[in-house]
Amino acid sequence: MGKVQGTMTTTVVFDHRGRTLQGRPGPLEVRVTVQSRVYYVGTGVKVLRSEWRAGEVVNRPDADLLNERLDIINKAVAEEVNDRLIRDVPIDVAEVKRAVWGNRSDEDGGVLNVSPFLDWFEERVQLLGLAPGTIKHYNTTLAHLRACGYIKTWRQLTPENVRKFDLYLHGLRIKNAVTRANGKEVALTQGTIHNQHKNLKAMIARAVVEGRCQANPYDRLRGEFARGERETVEYLTKDELWRIEALELDDGGILALARDLFVFQAYTGMGYSDMQSFSLSDCIESDGRWIVAKQRQKTGATYYVQLLPPALAIVKKYGGAMPQVAGQVYNRNLKAVAAMAGIHKRVTSHVARHTFATWALHEEVPIERVAKMLGHTNIRQTQRYAKVLAEDVYKEFDRMAKSLTNKTTQKQTT
Repeated sequence: MGKVQGTMTTTVVFDHRGRTLQGRPGPLEVRVTVQSRVYYVGTGVKVLRSEWRAGEVVNRPDADLLNERLDIINKAVAEEVNDRLIRDVPIDVAEVKRAVWGNRSDEDGGVLNVSPFLDWFEERVQLLGLAPGTIKHYNTTLAHLRACGYIKTWRQLTPENVRKFDLYLHGLRIKNAVTRANGKEVALTQGTIHNQHKNLKAMIARAVVEGRCQANPYDRLRGEFARGERETVEYLTKDELWRIEALELDDGGILALARDLFVFQAYTGMGYSDMQSFSLSDCIESDGRWIVAKQRQKTGATYYVQLLPPALAIVKKYGGAMPQVAGQVYNRNLKAVAAMAGIHKRVTSHVARHTFATWALHEEVPIERVAKMLGHTNIRQTQRYAKVLAEDVYKEFDRMAKSLTNKTTQKQTT
């Protein structure tokens, strides 16, 4: 074929030759129009005439999947032809087919190397450079999506299907670490369900930015999938933190390492992944201050830290970079450290971050600044710690009220 220049349009049509017999499936093809020239590229999809209406496959259980595939093929053909127009090279249907389908024939029913939503989700998570723990959380959401079956293609990203996904999660029963031994199954907590929605919403938002879909269905579902309030935020008091710091442990041992990492987190507010990737080379030294502003590995939000003396001493102890330890090993040894310090709370890496936040608020640091220190994307995340402080105040009032009651009782008895 000769060179063709001009504007180009593409659309999917049913059997342009009109050769399909009544009651038999006919081919769907991409019709490419460049000025007055028309070309046809097969899609490998065949449907009955009654299953094709207004440019879409209808009246079939696999209609969504087929329409998704047709959209992908149509877009791929349009991109290939447009590229040839820009480069001013001949439009050859056979070459367009090879470019779109690779070594496959369009008659073999193969699928293009352009994945539907769930395959894109899986590929994208691996390419984002996320922390291993975060990748694990996203893969859990992906597994739930594959299991429920309501959202597989781009076309199925609708508010209705998101609601169906939510119902699926609420009906799910799993064996967790507590119930695995006795074989019992429990429902997902509201916080866990919220996190599945958060992961899905974030991936769809990324797809919108990339132009793979037009809108995020969660934009029409604001407030429907709230986390729910956490009853408590576990943290250590100053005295408890000091007791952990004061423990005499063998340097070089795993207990000393776990203790040091926890203390570093408690004085910086860093999450586990951020702490593990931290080194003094991340800091700017100014007037004796060691200052760092980085993006959180978990969320990408920026956090701001000035190394306080205990944290600076620890990172220097390890040669300017925080030592690496697996999260499970770290948290397991923190339990032993807490027991040795006489602390009966469940001490984990998260507790160190909570400890920093509540301490900062106790020191009357404005909540907006605490949010920046922690890298919170929403101040409501930080308000959980303020609520804890309010509860402490209420306890003091209760104690005062109790003393008044005791005083009244003593007067009546005398």
